[in-house]
Amino acid sequence: KMKSVFVLEIFSLACFVLLSQVSAKNAEDVRCKCICPPYRDVKGQIYKNNVTLKDCNCLHVVDPMPVDGKDVEAYCLRCECKYEERSSGTIKFTIIMYLSILGLLLLYMVYLTLLEPILKRRLFGHSQLIQSDDDVGDQQPFANAHNVLSRSHSRPNVLNKVEHAQQRWRRQVQEQRKSVFDRHVVLS
Repeated sequence: KMKSVFVLEIFSLACFVLLSQVSAKNAEDVRCKCICPPYRDVKGQIYKNNVTLKDCNCLHVVDPMPVDGKDVEAYCLRCECKYEERSSGTIKFTIIMYLSILGLLLLYMVYLTLLEPILKRRLFGHSQLIQSDDDVGDQQPFANAHNVLSRSHSRPNVLNKVEHAQQRWRRQVQEQRKSVFDRHVVLS
């Protein structure tokens, strides 16, 4: 219980620090981007510069100007300039949230694959989980775990429901495997 409170506090602090940085705009968050097509002997190019919305035009962004004198106006008329604004704080927050959720799912997967079988062996004992050789393939490895759980009054009712749903899911997966691999029937 203490660990979950500690993790929640750290997560809240990280969110606060990240959100406080969102309000301060970086110079990289705003820019003017001009796309200039080929003009006479000049190749087409893309120019980017950090300028205000008012100065977002070819004359302020294209540097160095590839044409001289009277061709500048004709060159600039062909260029398409767009003012772009992004929130790098929001992008960072989204990435951190995504990675956090991915990390939690990874931890849960580790729990399901490594710790859950160990905990079940301790709770139910080896004799109830190990099947005889002639029963292999006919039943689930944890088929009688639900019966033991339902008789156990020490566990809360919610956990019994979750365990029941998990056992039902495992039975369905086992039946699907039998259908596909043994009977060679798909979508029965």
